[in-house]
Amino acid sequence: MSVEPLLTRDYDADPAFVHERLRKRYGPVAPVDVLGVPVWFVLGYEEVLRVLQNSGGIWTKNVDRWRMNVEGRIPADWPLLPVFQVNNSAFSEGTAQRRLRNAWTQALAPFQDHTQPQAQLLEQAVAQYADDLIGVLAEGGPTGWADLAAQYARPLPLMVANRMLGFSAARGEEVVMDIWRLIDGGPDAAAAFERLYAAMTELAVTKRERPGEDLPSYMIAACPDLTLDELARELLMLPGLLDFTASLVCNVVVEVVSNRDVRASLSVGAIDETVNRVALLNPPMANLTFRFPKTDVKMGNFTIAAGDPVMLSVAGAHADPRFAGALDHEAIRSTRAHLAWGAGPHSCLGHRLATQMTTIAVRRLFSRLTKIKLALPTDQLPWRPSPFMRALRSLPVQFELAEGYVPAGERASGGADAPAAQPSAAGEAQAGPESSRAGGLWGFLRGLRLKR
Repeated sequence: MSVEPLLTRDYDADPAFVHERLRKRYGPVAPVDVLGVPVWFVLGYEEVLRVLQNSGGIWTKNVDRWRMNVEGRIPADWPLLPVFQVNNSAFSEGTAQRRLRNAWTQALAPFQDHTQPQAQLLEQAVAQYADDLIGVLAEGGPTGWADLAAQYARPLPLMVANRMLGFSAARGEEVVMDIWRLIDGGPDAAAAFERLYAAMTELAVTKRERPGEDLPSYMIAACPDLTLDELARELLMLPGLLDFTASLVCNVVVEVVSNRDVRASLSVGAIDETVNRVALLNPPMANLTFRFPKTDVKMGNFTIAAGDPVMLSVAGAHADPRFAGALDHEAIRSTRAHLAWGAGPHSCLGHRLATQMTTIAVRRLFSRLTKIKLALPTDQLPWRPSPFMRALRSLPVQFELAEGYVPAGERASGGADAPAAQPSAAGEAQAGPESSRAGGLWGFLRGLRLKR
């Protein structure tokens, strides 16, 4: 069967248009080409949900079931091959997956349960980091230009990750930069991965010897038989969640700025609803990594052979008329039946954390800055080409500081009438570049501001 390439300029510019063209021609399942590899692309809501839930045990993410891969027919230089070679719980099944996901569940609980002191401290730290990043934007004066993707949305969750992982400030900056190199791909990605793996392994050794109040220590406590290699590979999953969060922040900002009704609802405190609405209408994780049927299975208008790769389109499923047609777009609250956080045995365990970070980031931004205006029409914003993410490459805006808002750094040195500087919510253990706005990361961010 001849298949058409999925990742074209049309797809980068307007994936919804491509989805509908494929749906009209093939139905809820379409044969496509992903960078030279044939893949079944699932667009139907019911079909995507059925595969995610996997109640019959037909579907697996284990790449050993991928027939072309086992037969050596995937080119060694296929750009996405490293994604499927990570060998962590994202691609495991059965007992092995349940063991690792249990470690994640217990380790994330202190950060996601608002009754726990770690969750309360983390919430304060997110707000502090957001204020620090906004403070750098404000150093140029009460008005200015900014790329809110590079200068705010992307660094914020990575700073939070450094805190959760228990890195020192200096080491954390190195990890932040390498995570960006890995996520963005390019000639430095392979070397960045090696450094990140080494950093995570080193961290695993340290936390096994000297545990603390951090994610790797909690994972070790939950699953003491975790090997150093297992722990390092699991911790490498954090960049995916954080890149998702950064993209969600950007997408929410665009929705707020470009939709007057949404901006009005934000002013009355409905930020969590805005975040849910954006996750429904413009999910950052547009497509999911492959699943493989263990036996031949009928889906849509085709029979998918055992071992064929299947890519589930969350964005396509949300636009399926069978699902989207039943939505009440005038309702105060949008449905929670969307698939932005997945479903079934591989659903996202950190969705509460990602939602909390996004909510704080958006609230802080719109309380500190007013008259945020997109520098480009919404249909001209540049998107990162990706088979999985729907993420802005940049979010250029013109902004004005809120009346009466003074960046923390200026308050600290503003004389007798200035309010006393508040200690960093990140705590003494995290003191350093994150709170003082000095060091390599902050120099990099200031460099972006100066280039405007």
